[in-house]
Amino acid sequence: MPNFYPFDPAELTKKQRSIKRALLSDGANRIKKKIAVLGGSTTNGIVDMLELFLLWQGIQPDFYQSEYNQYWQDAMFSEELREFKPDFVFIHTSNRNITDFPEMSMSSDEVNALLQNQLGHFTQMWDKLKADLSCPIVQNNMELPYWRLLGNKDCADFHGRVSFISRLNQGFYDYAAKTENFFIHDINYLSAQLGLEKWSDPLYWNMYKYAVAVPLIPEFAFSLSKIFASLLGKNKKVLALDLDNTLWGGVVGDDGAEKLALGQEVPMGQAYCEFQSYIKAQKQLGVLLTVCSKNDHENAIAGLNHPDGVLKPEDFTLIKANWEPKSLNIEQTAKELNLLPESIVFVDDNPAEREIVKGTLPVEAPPMESIESYIHTLDKGGYFEVTNFSEDDLHRTEMYKQNAERAKMQSAFADYGEYLDSLEMKAVIEDFSPINLARVTQLTNKSNQFNVTTRRYTQSDMEQVFESPDYIRLCGRLEDKFGDNGIVSVVIGRKDGETLDIDLWLMSCRVLKRDMELAMLDTLVKEAVKQGVKVIKGHYYPTAKNKMVKELFGDFGFEKISEDEEGNTLWELKTEGYKNKNLHIAVNC
Repeated sequence: MPNFYPFDPAELTKKQRSIKRALLSDGANRIKKKIAVLGGSTTNGIVDMLELFLLWQGIQPDFYQSEYNQYWQDAMFSEELREFKPDFVFIHTSNRNITDFPEMSMSSDEVNALLQNQLGHFTQMWDKLKADLSCPIVQNNMELPYWRLLGNKDCADFHGRVSFISRLNQGFYDYAAKTENFFIHDINYLSAQLGLEKWSDPLYWNMYKYAVAVPLIPEFAFSLSKIFASLLGKNKKVLALDLDNTLWGGVVGDDGAEKLALGQEVPMGQAYCEFQSYIKAQKQLGVLLTVCSKNDHENAIAGLNHPDGVLKPEDFTLIKANWEPKSLNIEQTAKELNLLPESIVFVDDNPAEREIVKGTLPVEAPPMESIESYIHTLDKGGYFEVTNFSEDDLHRTEMYKQNAERAKMQSAFADYGEYLDSLEMKAVIEDFSPINLARVTQLTNKSNQFNVTTRRYTQSDMEQVFESPDYIRLCGRLEDKFGDNGIVSVVIGRKDGETLDIDLWLMSCRVLKRDMELAMLDTLVKEAVKQGVKVIKGHYYPTAKNKMVKELFGDFGFEKISEDEEGNTLWELKTEGYKNKNLHIAVNC
């Protein structure tokens, strides 16, 4: 099977049918989602290629497609679209769907009116879709025009098409900035990156009514797929970085830190500094940085303390610099961070090391061919695509470092209960609120291991749960003397008379074995009793990743009611006579 990144667009196009068969037969447990594609031009090839990239990323799509150039009519009036009940809507328009451009005889006021009319055409459609479907909307912005009537002045004169499209795009961005669940697919950037002349090749419009040239459809679909993957929590979380000839030029153990290619005065040193700056910026997104290097530890630290280096030892959550196989170090990194190996992107200049790691673990290891291409390779891979961003993301590195301190402290206690008490843990467990809804949604899409049903929620789904009186909702924040872990646990139960059916129970793995799950259970039972619930039902749906919670409800004291051939289990707990189980966390104090 060809690589999905980096990929050969021609090879993917040629083999897409066989690739699809292989993906569908691989036995992977994928998230099933419905995607409505409303096209202002031909969309068949785009949908076919998008399906491949989504399947590869663990998403099995079911598509609805509008007829050619019927995007607006379907959005506004189609009952079939509404009966389809999509989880996402993608609107595939381009500058060919701009109905009127400025003419040289127009005044500034007339052009402004033309712009507002065009923007209104789209905002009316977006508002209608939001009201009727309550699901995330992904909208292309506009690529720049294929030709410029005014030449270079086209971007500055209000009559110019470049100016008009730029202002229209800004209107799209302003709408996105103030609207939840509305996302821009940036084909303006993508077309510039790939080459506007190639992108807008009129042959493919004249022959097939494709607004993007057919050879570039794989690039288009890959870019678009990253938005859906991000919305469904498929982002990577960790960069595991080699050191020698990856973060700096040279071998620190042989050359010494003072002779490394790093800094403005050394040949190639500037390129390595730029790459380090790019890597350090990822921390702002909550990406965890780790070291995975065959080196003596002291040499690695000496290299990271180079006076011209941007990255310092304190920027890394874990530093694995030793002579063990890198696959073993990455596996250990995943365990220490309580993450799955597939959350990791391995960055190493050595192709042999990359292949060994990829052959051993399900990690991404893109080819790092030369320092000049390192940033481009990682950036274009879209591993950390941002659709939602929370306050916790800003502090993730510090949270994981605090966990390392807790692990050190644990080793000093013979009794585990005494250790838990020494942490001086406090929890706030309460109903969802508008201010934490984004983080709650994010957690539901990122937690795979401690997650009994692995149900995924979009922001719209979560808003509906939040507004409904039919649910008991709890989110738990845990802090201790080392720091605040943020929101780490979510429970959603749907009421049916005197029964509460648990739709979701999850917890961040960074607070495993801290009794937070017991604190959540105590609070859930208390709230259930308050609302007249006599029986709580729990479900466990097995996946490849959530085996750790197979017996969670049994450990809680639930009675197993049934189990089917696939391992799905149903459990029940009577609320009468329940006794609190949490002994080590002060809740809402």
